[in-house]
Amino acid sequence: MVVLVGLNTDRTAGQRSDLSRIKAWWRTLGGDGFVALPPPTRSRYTQSDGHEDAAELFATRGIPETASFAYWHWQSHDAFARSGDLRGALYLHWGGDHATVATGLGEGPPGYRIVNNGPQGAFQLDKVTATDADGLPDPEDTAGVRQFLSRIDEPRRRTARSTEYDPLAPAEERWLHDRLSGPVDLDAAVRFTAPLEHRQALTPDETARLLSAWRETYAGRLAAWRGWRSVLPALLRQEHPEAWEVAAELGADAAYALAAHPSPRSLELLRTWALTGDEGAVRGWFRAHHALREPDPVRAAHALSEELTDGTAPEAAQTGLLHALRETVTDEPDTPRPAPDAFSPSLLATIRFATDDRLPRPLRVAAAKAAADTADRVREAAGRLPDAAEALAAVDRYETVRDDLLAGTGPDLTGYEGGLGDIYHRYRTLSPADARWLHDRLADPATGVQGIAFCLELLYAHGKATEADLVALLPRWKKELTKQYRTTYTEWRHPLTTLTCLALDLEHPAAADLLAWWSKPKPLWKEPVRLLAHLGAPTEAKAAELWEFVVSGGHDTGHLMTWVLLRARLDGTPPLHVAEKLIGEPGIRPYVLHRVLIGVADPAQPLWHYAIDPRSHSWWHRAQEVADDPRLSDAARAIGMKAAREHYVTRYPDQVRPPLTEGEVNAARAWLEARADRTAAD
Repeated sequence: MVVLVGLNTDRTAGQRSDLSRIKAWWRTLGGDGFVALPPPTRSRYTQSDGHEDAAELFATRGIPETASFAYWHWQSHDAFARSGDLRGALYLHWGGDHATVATGLGEGPPGYRIVNNGPQGAFQLDKVTATDADGLPDPEDTAGVRQFLSRIDEPRRRTARSTEYDPLAPAEERWLHDRLSGPVDLDAAVRFTAPLEHRQALTPDETARLLSAWRETYAGRLAAWRGWRSVLPALLRQEHPEAWEVAAELGADAAYALAAHPSPRSLELLRTWALTGDEGAVRGWFRAHHALREPDPVRAAHALSEELTDGTAPEAAQTGLLHALRETVTDEPDTPRPAPDAFSPSLLATIRFATDDRLPRPLRVAAAKAAADTADRVREAAGRLPDAAEALAAVDRYETVRDDLLAGTGPDLTGYEGGLGDIYHRYRTLSPADARWLHDRLADPATGVQGIAFCLELLYAHGKATEADLVALLPRWKKELTKQYRTTYTEWRHPLTTLTCLALDLEHPAAADLLAWWSKPKPLWKEPVRLLAHLGAPTEAKAAELWEFVVSGGHDTGHLMTWVLLRARLDGTPPLHVAEKLIGEPGIRPYVLHRVLIGVADPAQPLWHYAIDPRSHSWWHRAQEVADDPRLSDAARAIGMKAAREHYVTRYPDQVRPPLTEGEVNAARAWLEARADRTAAD
């Protein structure tokens, strides 16, 4: 039995919790090529963990790898309250054949229903609820209220700058107002204010009463109440005298609301926040400036870009301004629309902005970076655009100036971590300009832990990390780099791991201090990754200690990858061949080895991700290379072939990031078709 940590599911007889009922039903599932994984513990936190659990279960029980399966992970488990009651739809993830999973899950347990969101979505399990003749739930029916609010708060149209909702029926609006008519309960009110204000239907009386309770309960921390995102727009819309004081206290988070209600006062607040580099504030500032001061969006962007440059705002501010300009231009009613099967007008707009001499260079550089994955798609789709010749000319102009604009630039190191993983394949080789940029980022005190991890890993793996990089980071390691940073879902390791490897390789005196820190029992987060630092200055003793852990069955967070790379350095052998020799080795879990075999295909840029990422360009190319490498055994090449077949490049190409061109998808399909005989043999 799986123990669900932190949950109290005990009930008196006849009062079983939702969790108990669902688990009882879940245990009845299985058969006909379908497996229901056991309910999750905290170790199954993501979909990658779920697929790894499936692989381990299949290997342990002798279940064919082709079996289909369903599961939920710990993040999905948040659908349950501590009592075990279902407080939201439970997302059921899956692998294998979608139709087999749908049949295996059926309609759900009695009193519940399953929603099938199709081959590219998760299934949802929720309660069956009742409504009255107007389609309204009983206010005491928690699940019914939740489902009703979810339904009416689903937008009917969403653009980059606005969201539209269907109007409420009179009975629906009365029902919502009734929920706000009694004494103010801020926690409960959050759910009912949003659908009303989305239709600009909060009344002045409701707004005033909510404001009074909000300011009293959350004095000094107004942003802590989630309902402010509905109340502030209502205050601005109703021109309430306290609106500006509240907005100023909320800070840059309120930018979207101020931008939707442009005025000289909102413009000044937005400008102040924008000059700090806050991207949301930059976008709001542009919208307000465009509405009040400059109707031409390009001239408006030019003026704001120069202010950002003069104010030494962070580079990300120019990116925010580009997004705002692009949203405005492509949202205009007279914007030419390409055919429905083409692509968003914003792609072509980005290409054009990169060469638009009316824009300052910092903004054109931001456009050139954003267009890096756009040019080929625009060129490919030109025949479907209203003005194909002009679109092709725009691409030609962009490609002429691209290298000049991008020289000495790199990605935003502070943004979404997955975005850096999406472009990792661009750094499979490092140009001199790339290396200089990476070195400069490590020397910059403003570079955060994520940026250090990304840059240092690339330089170290390519053999270009230097003593200067080490020296630049040493003053920061105790205060900044000893913090927990989750890296099992990225292509790079914790930066202190990589820094320790570099210090060991360089035989720098700091290595002793770093090793002493790793040997201490605390903080606890470091224990799962401590042995990864053995890759620096490898020895037979380090290899033996790593191997002992690998075959112990302990949770692998890069240990086998580290052992393979370490062994390769000791023996002067390509890591791919080291990994190949482990096929069938007792104590080596196949699903871990398969990921490592492909991950080390290029030793100059090993892929440290926790699992084979089916949405990644890097993993697709390495899978192809392993499958086609004539130096490898049939068993090793079959591993590459299996990973290639399961990659999304042909199955769900729209989920690959950065987006693929049609030519890339067609080439991938042709590659797989040419090897269909090997697929059948596997």
